[in-house]
Formats: sequence, C-alpha cells, structure tokens
Amino acid sequence: MKYIYGRKPVFEALKSGAGLEQVYLLKGTRGELIQEIEKYCKQNKVKLSQLPPQKFESIIKGVNTQGVIAFSPEIKMLSLNELLESVTSIQNPKLLILEEIQDPHNLGALLRTAECSGIDGVIISYHNSAPISPTAVKTSAGAVSYLNICRVNNINQTIDILKQEGFWIYGTDLNASKYYSDLDFDGAAAVIFGNEEKGMSRLARSKCDFLVKIPMAGKIDSLNVSVSAGVILFDIYKKRISR
Repeated sequence: MKYIYGRKPVFEALKSGAGLEQVYLLKGTRGELIQEIEKYCKQNKVKLSQLPPQKFESIIKGVNTQGVIAFSPEIKMLSLNELLESVTSIQNPKLLILEEIQDPHNLGALLRTAECSGIDGVIISYHNSAPISPTAVKTSAGAVSYLNICRVNNINQTIDILKQEGFWIYGTDLNASKYYSDLDFDGAAAVIFGNEEKGMSRLARSKCDFLVKIPMAGKIDSLNVSVSAGVILFDIYKKRISR
C-alpha cells in the first residue's frame, strides 16, 4: 500500500475513482478542497478520519501534507502490450517516453504536463529512473490518477516495437538541426525526453526518426526537462486539435 499527500493529489485520486482506502485530515483543516474531499469520501464510501496534530504528524514526517494524507493500493502499471492496446482506438495517438529521469519532482512535473497536454500514454525506463513515489505523485497534482503509465526494462527495444507498430519516434536533443516547430508530429508519435544531465542515450538518439530542439534566446543553452516537455507537448496538442 502507498500513501499520497496534498489536497490536490488526494482530491484528484478520489475524483478519478482510484480506490483510496483511507483518508486522514489534520483536525481543524478547512478549505474548499477539503470540503470536496469530504464529499467524495462520503460518496465513494472511503474511510475518513480527523486526527489531532501529534497523531497526524506521526504518519508522515518532514513533508508538507497540506493537512491531507491518503492510503491507496499500488499504482497500476500497464505492460507495453496493454498500453498499446489502450491506444488502438485513438486516431494518431501520442506517447511520451522518459529515459532515466532521476528527480522525482521532474518526474511528477512531466506526468502533470503529459496529462494536461492530452498525451495518451507514458513509458518510463526502470534503469536509473525515479520511482513514482509520494513526492512524484504530489508534484503531478494528481495526474497519475488519469494517465496510462508503463515501465519498461529496455527503452531501445521498446522504441523498436513502437516503430513496428507504426509510431514515428521524435527525440529531443540540443544539437538537433530542426526546431520542434518545424515538424507537425502527425500520425502515431512518441516523443523521448532524456536524463536531466546527459539527455538521451546515444543508442536511443540513433533510433529516432526525427531530432528536435527548442530555440534559445538567452546565454543558457538548455531548459529544465519538465519545462522543455511543456513547450513541445503543448505545441503537439495545439497542432493535434487544429487538424
């Protein structure tokens, strides 16, 4: 069993029907989202308890819970086959591939961006990657409750399978010759974002059909990976809905 914390993540988990087993509120906590949490707990018959400060803080120490903690079953991960089956009825599906994202805050922010930009599934590497921890869940603002997520042992084999299934593979690279805005990302497409420090691995880069970059106006030559994803994924979303 895992815990999630924070008003927005717990609210979104309840709203999505994620199957929370217990919600704890810090006694005296008030606010609009707290009222919504109480309402959804009642509707979905989720156990809800208010605890005094000492007892509440003994559950999780050293984090800002915003007065809300919930316990839930393990987050369900799809196999690659299950993920591909989930997008078969979607016209020109869009996937996000995360290769060796190590910071749980970056992972959470990437998942939040993926959900908000209409990405149909997320593939995460096991190797050298942050787990979907309570920190990542909170940073995602509850996005993990709505996404189809798959973890794979081998990103490069996964890329090969996606290409066999008709996906175009787009990689993000500082040295790419094309800007992301030069391409339309049409058809079934998967976009890879690599490690915060090193970027994509050499082999993954070599397997991409297209490499793209973001134009930079300042003296710093790169953005945080979650910010880069926001720029590119929302451009894909804009092109997708305009067709």
